[in-house]
Amino acid sequence: MASVLNDSDSEDELPPGWEERATADGNVYYVNHFEKSTQWIHPRTSSKKMVAGELPPGWEKCTTDNGKTLFIDHLKCTTTYTDPRLAFAVEYRDPSQSVRQRFDASSSALSVLHGKDLRNKVALITGSNTGIGFETAKSLAVHGCTVIMACRNSKKAADAIRKIKSIRNNATCEALFMDLSSLRNVKNAVNEFKQKFRYRIIIQLYNALDILILNAGIFAHPYSLTEDGYEQTFQVNYLSQYYLTVLLEDHLKISTDSRVVVVASESHRFSSILTREDIYQLKLSPSIFKYWPMDAYNNSKLCNIVFAQELAKRWPSVSVFSCHPGNMVFTDLPRYSCFYKVLFALVRPFTKSLQQAASTVVFCATASELEGLSNMYFSNCYRCKPSDTSLNLSLASKLWSISQDMIATATKHTNFNTF
Repeated sequence: MASVLNDSDSEDELPPGWEERATADGNVYYVNHFEKSTQWIHPRTSSKKMVAGELPPGWEKCTTDNGKTLFIDHLKCTTTYTDPRLAFAVEYRDPSQSVRQRFDASSSALSVLHGKDLRNKVALITGSNTGIGFETAKSLAVHGCTVIMACRNSKKAADAIRKIKSIRNNATCEALFMDLSSLRNVKNAVNEFKQKFRYRIIIQLYNALDILILNAGIFAHPYSLTEDGYEQTFQVNYLSQYYLTVLLEDHLKISTDSRVVVVASESHRFSSILTREDIYQLKLSPSIFKYWPMDAYNNSKLCNIVFAQELAKRWPSVSVFSCHPGNMVFTDLPRYSCFYKVLFALVRPFTKSLQQAASTVVFCATASELEGLSNMYFSNCYRCKPSDTSLNLSLASKLWSISQDMIATATKHTNFNTF
């Protein structure tokens, strides 16, 4: 994979006297009215752009008798020679070239998605009834995406769907009961998903699954074991979502541009237990005597990124990204700890809003400039390098193997067919 480094996009505005236009085949060119000349590259950034995809809803492209192309806005009853997709033109990128940053820490999820038509996409998002997950689901749904909200609280999921439909009444959102503290329940939820969307695969209205966002997580949780016998934070934040992804392999690979987005955290850099070589089941799922909530969270987030690296290698046809949404964003994540609830409340004025925190997630899930790319870690819609430990190939391979063994072991405890 070629190195992808980000540049600034602050000088993308055209100088006075310049105009942006598009050819019939979607290539963008620039007109200098002062010198009466044209060129293919942006006068300031030297980048090339193109317009692609469907026209915005209500628009139609026509050709006049003399061969000129017209664009008709049936909603406003207007006609123009300017392609309305120019507002959302993207840079033409050769795979060996760099991706330039279009958004940053202040960008919202809705601004990242501005102008996108996601009506042919299906996304499944874990933990999407509240917080960053809800903002992610809402942002995708109001842009036409069919969103499956995988949550363990059915009432809160139903309330979340009502909120989204109050914004866009024809939004397609459905709740899927999924309790990540139970591997059996994850398997049952996947079976329900497959049954519900089987007809869409047959008639090819939708790809089976275009976007899988592993968002759910718990933080500062008191020590407890799941029904599968594993430490709660480790299973909810990592193991069950690893299992969910593996179970959805066939459905993800049906799509021509499927993506898996793993919501991790910069906290992965502070994992004090997991090292490059020293990883085994008891370190991943410790006993109560070796349990510290913050370390359990850091370890689970390191596992998230390590898993994403290995998944990208094993599934080359699927784009896999991990990301950090933001530091101490005010959500109900610290609900298990009075100390952290107060701390998160105190720093709230200085952290991202939920919409800003969701921006990197939806960028990884939908950005056209990431098509064909994989195995990257993002923060503030910007590619950055994760910890050296998370990039260790032997660690990634070993974690995958241990995860499979742990899931297989759960079969003996709870008596269900694992795969």
